[in-house]
Amino acid sequence: MKVNTTNTEHYKWGASCDGWHLVKTPGLSVIQELMPAGTVETRHYHEQACQFFYVLSGRLTMEVEGVFTELSPFEGLEIAPHRWHQARNETDADVAFLVISQPTTRGDRFQIE
Repeated sequence: MKVNTTNTEHYKWGASCDGWHLVKTPGLSVIQELMPAGTVETRHYHEQACQFFYVLSGRLTMEVEGVFTELSPFEGLEIAPHRWHQARNETDADVAFLVISQPTTRGDRFQIE
C-alpha cells in the first residue's frame, strides 16, 4: 500500500509540531515530521535506536552532544545511540524532514524533565 501524510497515523508533539508514521514496526520507524518556525524539541537520547534525520524542505539545526549542524534540503545526519541530541528550527519558515529509526524509539527515549 502506498503511504503518505493523508493516509497514515498522525500525532502532535511539542507545542505545535506534527508527525506522520510512514512505517511503524518494532524493527524500523520512518516518521515524516513538520516543525514550524522557531520550534525546538526536548533534548534527549536513545538507548538502542540509531536515527537518521533527512531534510525534505526548509532548514533544520541538529544539536548533537553540543555540536550544531545545519541541514538543508536533501541533507541528512545519522545519530548513534547514547548521543544527546535536539532538533531545532531556528528559521522563520517550516521545516519538513524524515526521522528513520532502527529499531523503533518507542519506549527508548530518555530526557531530563
